[in-house]
Order: sequence, then C-alpha cells, then structure tokens
Amino acid sequence: MAVLKVKFTKTKRDKLAQILWILNWVSVVSGIILFSLGLFLKIEIKKRNEVMAKGDVNSVPNMLISVGVIACIINFLGGKICYDCSDANKFSRWKLVMLPYIICTFCFTFCILVGALMCYTMRNELEESLYLGLRDAIKFYKDTDTPGRCSLKKTVDMLQIGFQCCGNNGFRDWFEIQWVSARYLNMASKEVLDRLKSNVDGKFLVDGVPFSCCNPSSPRPCIQYQLTNNSAHYNYDFLTEELNIWVKGCREALLDYYMAIMRSIGVAALVIWLFELTVLIGVRYLQTAMKNVLLLGDLEGESDGWLLENSFVETAKHNINIIKNLGKANHISTVSCMNDPNIDVQNTNCGNPNVTTKSIPAAS
Repeated sequence: MAVLKVKFTKTKRDKLAQILWILNWVSVVSGIILFSLGLFLKIEIKKRNEVMAKGDVNSVPNMLISVGVIACIINFLGGKICYDCSDANKFSRWKLVMLPYIICTFCFTFCILVGALMCYTMRNELEESLYLGLRDAIKFYKDTDTPGRCSLKKTVDMLQIGFQCCGNNGFRDWFEIQWVSARYLNMASKEVLDRLKSNVDGKFLVDGVPFSCCNPSSPRPCIQYQLTNNSAHYNYDFLTEELNIWVKGCREALLDYYMAIMRSIGVAALVIWLFELTVLIGVRYLQTAMKNVLLLGDLEGESDGWLLENSFVETAKHNINIIKNLGKANHISTVSCMNDPNIDVQNTNCGNPNVTTKSIPAAS
C-alpha cells in the first residue's frame, strides 16, 4: 500500500510543477547563504589561527562551503526538471533521471542536517584547539625578536583588549611564565638577579600581567604588577577588592564568541534543511504523479502521487534484498549436484569426476 497517497488532477500537477520551479530557485539562494556562512566562519577562524592549535576546527566551515556549492548545482538542475514536468511530453526525457536525482538530493539534504548538527557538537574540539594555541602564544609572548613569533605579542595584546580577557584560563596564567623579554631586564639589579636565581629554570617570574589586561573602565589606575601584594599599593586588598584587570580567560571569551556564531549558523542550516526537505517531498510527489500519468496513457486525467509505493517495511525489505543480491548475478555455484539455471541440459556428472563424457559424433 502506498504511503501518503494523494490524487492529482492536471491542474494540480501543473501548479505543483510551477511552485517547485520557484522553490528550487529559492533553494539556490539558500545554497549561496550556506556557502556565505561557511566562508564567514572560515575567515573568522583564520583571523585567530595564531592562537589556535591545528585540528578539526575547520571541518564545520568546510562542510558548509561544500554543501552550499552542491546546493546551488542540485537545485539549479531541479528547477529545470520541475519546469519541464509541467509538460508530459518533456517529462519523458527526465523520467529515468528523476528517481536518481531524488535519491542524490535526499543524501544531500542529510549532509545539510549533519552540517547543522556539527555546529553544536564542535565545542570540545574548539575548546581544546584554543587552549593549546593560547598556551603556546602566551609562552612565546616575550619572543619579539624570534622569527615566526615576533607578531605573537601584538596578537595576544589585541586579543585581550578586544575580547576583554586576560591569560588562557585567567590572569594567573601570566604568573607562571616569563612574559618580559630578557632584553628589557636590568641584570645589574639585585632584585632581578634574585628572581632569576629563585626559579629552578632561571625564569623571571612576577605576579603581574601585561598592560592589555587592564580594564580602562576602572576608576582606579591599573594595578598590573604585584597583584598579590597588598602592601605595595595604597588602600588595596587583593582578596576582597575587585581587580581593575580583566578576570575572564581568553579561552572562555573566544569559545563563547565562536559558539554564538556556530549556534546562529546551526539554526540557519536547520531552517534550510527543513526547506530543502519540503522541496524534495514535493519533487517526489510530482515524479510519481507524472509517472502514473504516462502509465495510464491519459495525459489530461487524474493520477496518484505518493512518497513510497509500498509501506516502509516492504520498501526496506526490498532495498535490503537488492543489496544482498548485488554481485550474485555472475556468481557460479560449485555446490555438488546443483544444476546450472542458465542452461537447459542438466549436468549428469556431478559428484562423480571419473565418469567420462561422450563425445559429440561428427557430422557424416
């Protein structure tokens, strides 16, 4: 029994073909939107690739870009097919193409759904990439004279100012690394030498942060050095007073920024997926209705259209049998005493290899 069977008159078939022609062109625009969203996300990620470790963070934008390009091609072809389907004579040349087209379009719409879901499942990969990238960027913050790292100081400073953050997980990350270049240290100073000797690795560690961590909205001048020393500043209590530097870590700030973009893109992709699925259902109804018209022979009469010719269970069983029988057409069975179905003469020697076959007498 057909699933969701609908009866179509010629007028309804013509209107459905015209509507689907318009919707396919709208789908071309939706493909351009998907492509643009993927390109935008890729550019935003590339802007801060210096603070991101190499990983699979580009899989989402690459997926959206690919799906967007395919959407434009498939829907452009779909518009041409639906336009010709308003005429039964023109439909004849698309009759064998439409079913493979519908199957390919179904797989394509599934890819859109996968791309939309990936926007919500990439949080862990993105967070790990940001954590490792920011850790290395902060580690090499002081290497302004080293080729390949000389721009990291500017990148990190602009990042902390722009996203109002400090450090990787927080401002305390700066306490654990030497972020002041050795060229700016006064080696004649006893305080500098004591700090270098007090550290096992000979690093100059301070309880301070770069200037880019300062909050310009704070009414008090920025305290960026000796943050944990209450006696070093007037009327200052490190434990109770609100610090006038950014407390939020840059990893969290960037993660929130990118996830907000991905959530918005995910919603847009889901809407496009639902739209593409609706168009696909309409194309399927048009294909089955026009096919039945040709079978009935009355181009002006009514015809039935459906999603599936048989029930879901029967269709699944049929497809499973097709998959199982793939490659069996040319398979020759070697089981003992089994006759070859492709010939009329039965093999009388099966199971007895010693029996000789009589030769065919020559024509006299």
